[in-house]
Amino acid sequence: MPDRNLKTALIIDDHPLFCDALSITLRTVAGLDQVETLDRLETALARLDLSPLPDVIVLDLNLPDVTGLDGLLRVKAAAGAVPVVVVSSLTDNRIIAGALQAGAAGFVPKHSRREVFRAAFEAIRSGGIWLPEGYVPPAGESGPANARENALARLALLTRQQAKILQLICEGRLNKQIAYDLSIAEPTVKAHVSAIMRKLGVQSRTQAVLIANEVNFSTILPDQG
Repeated sequence: MPDRNLKTALIIDDHPLFCDALSITLRTVAGLDQVETLDRLETALARLDLSPLPDVIVLDLNLPDVTGLDGLLRVKAAAGAVPVVVVSSLTDNRIIAGALQAGAAGFVPKHSRREVFRAAFEAIRSGGIWLPEGYVPPAGESGPANARENALARLALLTRQQAKILQLICEGRLNKQIAYDLSIAEPTVKAHVSAIMRKLGVQSRTQAVLIANEVNFSTILPDQG
């Protein structure tokens, strides 16, 4: 794979001080010329409708308007081939494994030194994937871990619009309400819902919600207080 030309970045994180510090770090150690910051997933998705797209996206998993890995899946659906690097304070191996399964190009803990960010972006620039020091891929897991991996694989098949509709279904919206919220025709919503259930391999909206819930932090880390 040829080297990626990483000159512009979009940071999606709701902590202004961290965004400022990370912007400076990416400019000084990762060779980026332009860094844009946004603090909500929906705002970021609207930005990704515009051209040009950034060369790389830096995403915090814990945003005010998204829970779990769903934000990463939706950003990946909107960004296409643009690499998405997760920078998060959540460094449990299960979270890292889930982010990689969902298509992250790398995972950098928020507390990392500048040298780590430099090495991470060098790896991503060369087409590689960056893993944090000490990460051990889960091996031989079964039960909930397999269910989560299967859910991530299925959810990654959804288009951006389908992912948005699934989120609204999870919020309890009916087709008529979804059509109003998204300014589309109700038959179009019905067609999307049918496609969502087909891709997820389920027969009902309730089953689709259960699949979506598999990637929530409460499911990935059920023992967290």
